[in-house]
Amino acid sequence: MVRSPIVFLMYHELELAGRKLCQSEPGYVRYILPLDAFRRQMEWVKQSGFRGLSVSEALLFPAEPSVCLTFDDGCETDGMAAAPVLLEFGFHATFYLTAGFLGKPGYLSAEQVRALDAQGFEIGCHSMTHAYLSDLSEEELRREVVDAKTRIEQIVGHAIEHLSCPGGRYNQRALAMARCAGFKTVANSEFHANGSATNAYQLGRVAMLRDLRVDEFSSLCHGRGLWKKRLQHRTRRGVQRLLGNRAYDRLRAVLLSEPS
Repeated sequence: MVRSPIVFLMYHELELAGRKLCQSEPGYVRYILPLDAFRRQMEWVKQSGFRGLSVSEALLFPAEPSVCLTFDDGCETDGMAAAPVLLEFGFHATFYLTAGFLGKPGYLSAEQVRALDAQGFEIGCHSMTHAYLSDLSEEELRREVVDAKTRIEQIVGHAIEHLSCPGGRYNQRALAMARCAGFKTVANSEFHANGSATNAYQLGRVAMLRDLRVDEFSSLCHGRGLWKKRLQHRTRRGVQRLLGNRAYDRLRAVLLSEPS
């Protein structure tokens, strides 16, 4: 039976009243949802008859309507805010952790990571220092991929299988290193749903932005309009390749900081 592709949603830190965010740059904040906005989205998923799945579950492509829920960076709000909402609605998720951030202010501690793991959530890796994998030497790439995997596995006490690329940036060398390290999947930030024919080392995800309306969220979960975002994404990637990651990020920071 051919089953419908599943949209993988990408979340980051959640905004809580009175709590300082891990970063304050506009390019970071645009990806940060207030907790009540995240709850409304999860309510929509539940009320619409969708299941919220981890990466491993989503790749089984169940017949029921589903979305895959993923979180990048390993912020402390993964455990204190996202997990309670997910448990309330009976959803699973994959938390991709930046290994070198663990234990720092605003990020999960080793004990909090183990608590997430014990609650049944899937733990993945988001590199060691959040470096762009496409920019790295072989030695640097090994630290960001292989050593990061080992560090997280030492915390949870078992193997982890899923990697997400910081900034969605990757190249064939990065994918080869991920395979060598034993990762079974690699996720990026390309706007496409994933089906049984999708390369497991090039899983697309859709970033959730703080100004996303509920009707827009609904369309994304159904996979509608992704082609438009995919064209925009390809244009941005072309500019990134032309300028290089650092120059592109500087330009992006200037544009986002200007008043609209």
